[in-house]
Amino acid sequence: MTDADSGTAAGIEITAELVHDLLREQYPDLAELAVREVVGGWDNQQWRLGDELAVRMPRTERGPELQRKECRWLPHLAPRLPLPVPRPVRVGKPSARFPKRWTIMTWVPGDPLDRTSVSRGDHAADTLADFLRALHAAAPADAPGVVDRGAHPGAYTEGFDHLLRSVALDGRGDGARAVWDDAVAAPAWEGPPVLVHGDLHPANVVVSDGTLSGVIDFGDLFAGDPAWDPAAAWVVLPRGGAARFFDAYARADGATIRRARGLAALKSLFLMLMGHNGDRGLPGGKPAWGPAGRAALDRALGTDVG
Repeated sequence: MTDADSGTAAGIEITAELVHDLLREQYPDLAELAVREVVGGWDNQQWRLGDELAVRMPRTERGPELQRKECRWLPHLAPRLPLPVPRPVRVGKPSARFPKRWTIMTWVPGDPLDRTSVSRGDHAADTLADFLRALHAAAPADAPGVVDRGAHPGAYTEGFDHLLRSVALDGRGDGARAVWDDAVAAPAWEGPPVLVHGDLHPANVVVSDGTLSGVIDFGDLFAGDPAWDPAAAWVVLPRGGAARFFDAYARADGATIRRARGLAALKSLFLMLMGHNGDRGLPGGKPAWGPAGRAALDRALGTDVG
């Protein structure tokens, strides 16, 4: 069992009492605000702090580094992005009570898509396109590089094969394989590296009034192939949304769309596996992700775009 599964970091259980204690020690001006646990999270456990803030507590080994990346890049990105994103407000220092750095961020109002749905599909497609056009600027020289995602799909075939073997596909296996093989065969990105969110899936996009209203969790931000983000056209938008998205985005050539569709299939299989694990009560499982993943795979294997 990992820290993310157990809700602990370095053997310390992350509780509301601990969060209050850290606030009293380091930021007493915020210590009287109500603290409420937020369900979910992988590398970080999140707590609402009052109505406008959130405390992010790392619970995996890579959690603090992801927080450093967010604190470095979100103040730079937020002013030019057309949707609300978290902004760092304070940074907590490692201490005897908790040995890792932690952060206080602004809260992005709305509900994560894995707990609600998009009903205004055209609006959501246009909103996602506007957001990614703004995000996908040429990356500065000191932008974070590719780590465990961001390269050409061909670098991830072993992972795709594992996922394909691990989930029940009900006759969709050949279709998923064909979409993936086409992505692997697509030409690589030849443009300059751009800033890419890298982890757009239902738990990391926020919905209000039936449409996208925010984007969270920038810990996997990297400079690389932009195709990783347009994969969200199939993963987070309802059926028919991909065609409208790519028309509005207007930056994806045929090869980028092929890579993006394959990456959408990869992401869909991952969501399905996490859903399966959740249904079985396994550590780290997310029951709500299963239906989201199956629906996303159906869209990626459909006729939207191409």
